[in-house]
Amino acid sequence: MLCGLCKQKNATVHLTQIAGEKMQKVDLCEDCAKEKGVDDPAGFSLADMLLGLGASQEMEEASGNSDVACPNCGFTQADFKKTGRLGCSECYETFAEGLEALLKSMHKGTRHVGKVPAGLRRTQDLQLRLNQLQSQLDKAVAEENFEQAAVLRDEMKKARTDLEECGKE
Repeated sequence: MLCGLCKQKNATVHLTQIAGEKMQKVDLCEDCAKEKGVDDPAGFSLADMLLGLGASQEMEEASGNSDVACPNCGFTQADFKKTGRLGCSECYETFAEGLEALLKSMHKGTRHVGKVPAGLRRTQDLQLRLNQLQSQLDKAVAEENFEQAAVLRDEMKKARTDLEECGKE
């Protein structure tokens, strides 16, 4: 089995983290294990291994201060570095600056949107579009730009028709 980091040498150090029902394994060669401080538990960062090399350092550098602690749970960046987890929901706000780059590299974005059925998503998008068009229409009328207002009115009519059709499905 090859090392999970250098992918060149045989892995001789095998780490396993079990959290709930999830199990993650990291296999390292002797050199990479020493480089990452696996032989020194105080210097070893499981977060770096599981989230990507330098993840906790990147977070620390972005926030500029490693002494910051969450006012709600007292969690620090050192705690994150050791465990690879945050202590509470307020930690996301406390460490927001450092987490943004980390989350962007791990996920599609930095805002959780969840999953929505396609039909409902389309309805929400059309309703949002209608609201935006209404705001633009109000602005065009206030500025007495009646040509633009007529175009917006027609777009709103089409969006309403689409919304009604979406509701019938």
